[in-house]
Amino acid sequence: MPFVRASPGIFFETSFTFCAVILSSFAALTSAAQTTPAPSQAIPQPTPPVAAGASPQSTASTLPVSSQPKMRFRDISAEVGLTTVPHTRTDRRYVLDTMAAGGIALLDCDNDGKLDIAVVNDSTIEQYLKGGDRIITLYHQDGTFPRVHFTDITENAGLNTKGWGMAIAVGDYDNDGLPDMYVTGYGHNVLYHNQGGCRFEDVTARAGVQAGGFSTGAAWADYDRDGKLDLFVARYVHTDAHQLPNPKLSFGYKGVLIELPDRLEGETDFLFRNRGDGTFEDVSKKAGVDDPRKLHGMGVVWGDYDGDGWPDLIVTNDSAWNYLYHNKQDGTFEDLGVATGTGLGPFGEPYGNMAADLSDFDRDGKFDILVSRFGSQPASLYWNRGQEFPDIAERARIAKPTFVPVKWGVGFGDFDNDGWPDFFMANGNFSSLLDTLPGEVRYAEPTQLFRNLGDRTFEDVADAAGLNQGQLKSRRGTAFGDINNDGNLDVVVFNVGEPPSLFINETVNLNHRVLFRLIGTKSNRAAVGARMAVTTSTMTQIDEVRAGGSYNSTNDSRLHFGLGSDATMSKVEVLWPSGARQEFRDLSADKIYEITEGDAPKPIAALPDVGAKNRGPSPAVK
Repeated sequence: MPFVRASPGIFFETSFTFCAVILSSFAALTSAAQTTPAPSQAIPQPTPPVAAGASPQSTASTLPVSSQPKMRFRDISAEVGLTTVPHTRTDRRYVLDTMAAGGIALLDCDNDGKLDIAVVNDSTIEQYLKGGDRIITLYHQDGTFPRVHFTDITENAGLNTKGWGMAIAVGDYDNDGLPDMYVTGYGHNVLYHNQGGCRFEDVTARAGVQAGGFSTGAAWADYDRDGKLDLFVARYVHTDAHQLPNPKLSFGYKGVLIELPDRLEGETDFLFRNRGDGTFEDVSKKAGVDDPRKLHGMGVVWGDYDGDGWPDLIVTNDSAWNYLYHNKQDGTFEDLGVATGTGLGPFGEPYGNMAADLSDFDRDGKFDILVSRFGSQPASLYWNRGQEFPDIAERARIAKPTFVPVKWGVGFGDFDNDGWPDFFMANGNFSSLLDTLPGEVRYAEPTQLFRNLGDRTFEDVADAAGLNQGQLKSRRGTAFGDINNDGNLDVVVFNVGEPPSLFINETVNLNHRVLFRLIGTKSNRAAVGARMAVTTSTMTQIDEVRAGGSYNSTNDSRLHFGLGSDATMSKVEVLWPSGARQEFRDLSADKIYEITEGDAPKPIAALPDVGAKNRGPSPAVK
């Protein structure tokens, strides 16, 4: 389809058939004429093996998608012990409580090879004024394979700080091999240092990362590639819980008297540079990412979108343009959001942006960007063409199905292991008061799972996959990872006012898969920012290790690749943040590998045989 240039760097498809809702006016932007600087020492991008005259999509190694077995998910949260009910309410009226918390993290807090689950808790206005609620719940996975079970160990873990939580970013900031947790919230944020054995200590004041205000998304990255993880924190609006209700800031939304953020001043953002001694330096202004415009920051994700080996930063902003901060490799960043087309909607207008994720969904060797948004606005899929990112949401057949719901958590993952990244969206409106009104707008909304059809289009298969069985919920953050180590990606979702949902992936097919755990030596220990390229006889895929993203959440740090019918990886490349490169040949699929920087891959577990219905792993590989 042809693309029409609306303004410098802004593209939309001429066949776009519906108008988006414009939430706020947009001032002229002086940065629109910027162009992306040419990368220096660019990391070579993998090129899929494509026959002459063929498109990358013609190399799919599996059956046509229409003939693939269905994806199948089942919510097993209640039966496995995810039952702690947060102290909150659903009839929300204020900006502070309509946002909910939403944070979910998958981490192995004691390095026993099994993923544990952290859930961030918010509170109520009344309870917050009395001191708030415990800001996090930690579930330790203590079942014996193939049985999955979790126990709430929050109190024993030392996670007793109270307040109003929002997001969680997991990263090993002191390179001791244990995952630490940073929890954002209203009023103050908390850095929990992992002392071993899933016991944590609040070291926020010592580290100097309090931030304060109304903090939302957070994520770790080694932006200066010095081997130590740094931390970015977005903030939303300036609001005072002691001054509610404020009738001057409240007005009707679809018949509900509700406070919306448009009339509230935003807050600046923070970039904390890791000094390496347990403390951090605020370099936000010096680095050029402090957001002096005070936009309403929401989602945060780091990703090397241009393949130059330096992590770039995406910040989604509510009712405003998004930031795409290009890393200039000198400790500073340049915002190219408007110049590249990723900052605005398809007609050059700001949207109610929630969260973002990156993936090479079409296997052309470049990371594309997916953004979730408020209701009556479509999600955007920004297709990476180098210096420009046209929004191809309509061509990809996701604009119309994502238009109605309020979209929050979003993430790519190959949920059927066919070699094509799919994506998941957690949806839900802001207040149960909507259910008291006539009309079609409702508080609980269906979840969406878009299957990648291999031709740059997607199909929503959530209902057929069992994701919307039973009572619908209002959801927020999501985290993705292989909970039971069976080679299938599972999904954990935050539900407002209820325990989280654990959707175990029970898809059965003949597709192969592999997981990699990376350990840095010269690079940061958690290998955040490391890029992998996995090549088989029919495809090449790329991915990188991230530590925080989507809406307020953190995924399994292991990299997962679906391989379709290919049982062997002819080449595996690792591009470490230190600049080191390693290449390995002829690795077998259907295993979990551990790769330490500088060493050969070490298989640490075998996955079940393809097509097996028992969803536990085979005995560990010796």
